[in-house]
Amino acid sequence: MNLFPDIEKAYTKERLSAREAQRLAQYIAFGPVIFQASRLMVKFGILDRLRDRDMTLQEVAAAAGLSEYAAQVLLEAGLSIGTVLIDTKTDRYSISKTGWFLLNDPATRVDMDFNHDVNYEGFFHLEEALLEGRPAGLAHFGPWPTLYEGLSSLPEQVQKSWFGFDHFYSDHSFDEALPIVFRYHPRRIMDVGGNTGRWALRCVEYDPEVEVTIVDLPQQIAMMRKQTAGKPGADRIGAHPMDMLDPSAEFPAALRPDLIWMSQFLDCFSEPQILSILQRAAKVMGPDSRLAIMETFWDRQRFEPASFCLTMTSLYFTVMANGNSKMYHSDDMTRLVEDAGLAVEEIHDGLGQGHSIMICKRK
Repeated sequence: MNLFPDIEKAYTKERLSAREAQRLAQYIAFGPVIFQASRLMVKFGILDRLRDRDMTLQEVAAAAGLSEYAAQVLLEAGLSIGTVLIDTKTDRYSISKTGWFLLNDPATRVDMDFNHDVNYEGFFHLEEALLEGRPAGLAHFGPWPTLYEGLSSLPEQVQKSWFGFDHFYSDHSFDEALPIVFRYHPRRIMDVGGNTGRWALRCVEYDPEVEVTIVDLPQQIAMMRKQTAGKPGADRIGAHPMDMLDPSAEFPAALRPDLIWMSQFLDCFSEPQILSILQRAAKVMGPDSRLAIMETFWDRQRFEPASFCLTMTSLYFTVMANGNSKMYHSDDMTRLVEDAGLAVEEIHDGLGQGHSIMICKRK
């Protein structure tokens, strides 16, 4: 297994003393409690106020509109969690480095909202999902076989947190992805799994002549039409409804795409499903066409915390999204690309929040 250096260092050797390992084990055992207490420290504005100045228990309670009891149990939990510190001479609390990141790091805030609104209650059913190969936690929201069929019907706050998570990680990569894609001078781009059309809008803005066709579920296309209506270049964004899970559904060969774009898309499918999608994509590619796969491969992250986030996100796919997909190792994706009759031409790493673009062509 190939791993980038920081990940190899973290995942191949024991790093903790026995006491540190024991504490981490307890941290895991109390994980749900730690999460909710920390989330409420943010929601009630406790960390925000401690960022500005040190405060006593009574001051925190009054400022947050909480009883002294409520403020006290949260602050004492925060001491053990590591989000706050206390001066034993003055009994004043202050924010720690961890608390500062919990409050100010955009990725952490997005992840926290995503895990609370989308995942938290459904994760009670992770065991069923693993044993049965289905998103057992999704029933918390509705009867759909995968989350994607029900995405447009999810409660407003859940949609907000889901799209906030999805867009945060993709949008931060678009600025760096556009020059890579357009070095191939595509005139026709097929955006597979184009979601709400954010990438398509960026493409028609970047190049005044390019035409983009989004291939996605009918529900997603309806959402895309609303999001792109009236935007500059929207007249050059077309759509083709297609269920990728139907192996008989073929990509529209009549489009003759110069480039096929799949961003944060293939991680939504199992390996057999990915192979089927790639085989069908290969059928509509000409000798000079390219397939660009943008993914957050957990093995190609510069720093280990990013890999941690990605391997944890895999379990979201297990219990909530579809029951059978994950954030992939790049070796696995390369194998599937080759099995589909394609070849990886080059890989561009370090885009935005840890994305890579895998450029593929026909063998």
